Amino acid sequence: MKVGTTVKLIRPVLGNESGAYGVCFNDYGTGGQIIFPNGNYDGFSIEEQQEFLIKIGFDMKISLYQFSNVMNLSQDFDDGKFNSILKS
Repeated sequence: MKVGTTVKLIRPVLGNESGAYGVCFNDYGTGGQIIFPNGNYDGFSIEEQQEFLIKIGFDMKISLYQFSNVMNLSQDFDDGKFNSILKS
């Protein structure tokens, strides 16, 4: 899953209700890591993506995001870097 891919949850995950939006912040080849409105994040394999996520679009600005580590991810979330998608 490419960084910047926007998704919608099919069912509740990590304290987020179904219908919540998420965005891919890290593509690891066999899947992608998604961050959600409450700041929780997880990796989803290709199989899990089909079970939990509906791809709804792509955000060019977030596609430029460079994931380095979870501490920076948390700070970037707090700084609002994902608000264009997660606060919709």
